[in-house]
Amino acid sequence: MLLTAAALLSRASLVVAVLPFRSAIRFGSVPVGRTKLSEVEDVIWAVEAARRRLPWRIVCIQKGLVAQRMLRAAGMNAILHYGMKTEDGSLEAHVWVTIGKEAVIGGDEAHAFVPVATYPRAEA
Repeated sequence: MLLTAAALLSRASLVVAVLPFRSAIRFGSVPVGRTKLSEVEDVIWAVEAARRRLPWRIVCIQKGLVAQRMLRAAGMNAILHYGMKTEDGSLEAHVWVTIGKEAVIGGDEAHAFVPVATYPRAEA
């Protein structure tokens, strides 16, 4: 799982760097798998452990996209939230992922941001 997370963080970093936001944000919105294959804690551990081992800066958007993608593939309806705030005249953004009403990654800072969008936008 650690190698998968590292590979996906690498891909997410590239996607975020070269694609427009509307295209890049789709990286995590894969279909929800039919059966639960992993535990939430294991996926989040893998994403955070891989982030610490990669030689470039990984921020909330890459972590959120990868966590969402891995959780959805593992059978959990992970939703990515995109929020914004202004501080000292500058605009800041943050990404966090929830399953149900529980934030599983990025939630510690989420309370300070106004939610702007969720992905995927609506479940079928």
